[in-house]
Amino acid sequence: MTTRKAITGARIFDGTIWHDGAALIIADSKIESVERATHLPSDAETIDAEGALIVPGFIDLQVNGGGGVLLNEEPTAEGLRQICAAHAKFGTTALLPTLITDTPEITAKTVAAGKQAKEQGLPGFLGLHLEGPHLSVARKGAHDPTLIRPMEEKDIELILTCRGEFEAMMITIAPENVTVDQAGRLAQAGFTISLGHTETSYETARAYTEAGVRTVTHLFNAMSPLGHREPGLVGAALDTGSLYAGLIADGIHVHPASMQVALHAKTGPGKIFIVTDAMSTIGTDLKSFTLNGREILRRDGRLTLADGTLAGADIDMISSARFVHRTLGLPLEEALRMASAYPAEAVRISDRKGSLKAGYDADFVILTRDLGMKSTWIGGNKVYQNH
Repeated sequence: MTTRKAITGARIFDGTIWHDGAALIIADSKIESVERATHLPSDAETIDAEGALIVPGFIDLQVNGGGGVLLNEEPTAEGLRQICAAHAKFGTTALLPTLITDTPEITAKTVAAGKQAKEQGLPGFLGLHLEGPHLSVARKGAHDPTLIRPMEEKDIELILTCRGEFEAMMITIAPENVTVDQAGRLAQAGFTISLGHTETSYETARAYTEAGVRTVTHLFNAMSPLGHREPGLVGAALDTGSLYAGLIADGIHVHPASMQVALHAKTGPGKIFIVTDAMSTIGTDLKSFTLNGREILRRDGRLTLADGTLAGADIDMISSARFVHRTLGLPLEEALRMASAYPAEAVRISDRKGSLKAGYDADFVILTRDLGMKSTWIGGNKVYQNH
């Protein structure tokens, strides 16, 4: 028996346009339609949104932790559950929990935990993002250099066990430690391969793109910069139409002026989308935590190693969307697309997520008119209510 809900009394942004005087109709776990509020199904439970905004659920492709849990420290299905629940409070309805460079044993445990989470139907769990260990030591950032290493056949075999397991899976690599053939092989198998933490040249980045690389990990951070004679990975990301690029929009990792330049310069159809790169601090009052045995300090919106190196971000998706809207001056619609439609496109799930269209997953967020959180819905179920 189909269970219908009709959410009324809100402005609805379907990912393209706003609808006024309309209702969002949900049938079980899917969007049935956006209808005029005067044409509601007779069997629908009516929910009054009291003048709020309904927008597509946020999709975060780089989430290291949340709710006091860091995936590296708790690579279990329960750890994944806590991370997903923590980010749902900030409008994230689908995410890729991200494993930072670690040992082969921790990587294998994370893959096993991801498969278990998928079997359990964990709300919000989209798949995994393996950020390393096959990166460049020269652009390691907060990654432990003693754990960075070349990709081997056994690494590929472990990744290939995930083929078809998740809705999406991203793997961040550096050409310094992954051959173009290896990258192409994984891309051909359906994984989203991303360049990051690398000193690679523009020409090399383009060669990897031709082999199937699709995204760039946290644009500007931990990569070869844009130079007037060597465009580097930043130049390749902006100049290559097929590449999508994640951006940490906290005003700390990237200067707002650089964000503006990138947004103006990006060649399409690939887009720049928001990632949080969030750590375990999200939704907590933690002042520090541990990564690979090293203490990460939380101060003034920054997460750093003892030497001041940035170590992930202390921001959530609704705050990121507000930042690009209010600080960068982007139209609200574009800020929302950077948090939903564009990441969905990047990992090829835009046929079912990232918009509020008939047949799409009923993943959405109800916001106050000043962009405060009211509630988060995943698969037609309310998973968070801000009282």
